[in-house]
Amino acid sequence: MAYEAGALEATLAAAAGGDPALFAELRASYLESVARQIDLLSRARCDGNWNLAAMRLKGLAASFHSAELLALAERALEGAPGEPSVIRRLQAYLAEFSAA
Repeated sequence: MAYEAGALEATLAAAAGGDPALFAELRASYLESVARQIDLLSRARCDGNWNLAAMRLKGLAASFHSAELLALAERALEGAPGEPSVIRRLQAYLAEFSAA
């Protein structure tokens, strides 16, 4: 799944109200939050921790209108703790978003 600019960028732009510094700050905050949850997923060894991190990702996706992240969070919720394919896809999403 590749990162596509769209609703997420529009949400950040609307929240920033045309202020480029605020836009950059919101974008960085989003990146940091997603990275933190991916890290927690990668270290989760039980269903509870895995599900909590996946639900937090789902919440971020909903808050920022990111369909891509929402789909990945749902895959995580369907998977087992430590599922490497889910973590790799999330890391790829984050890398692509960071580079965009």
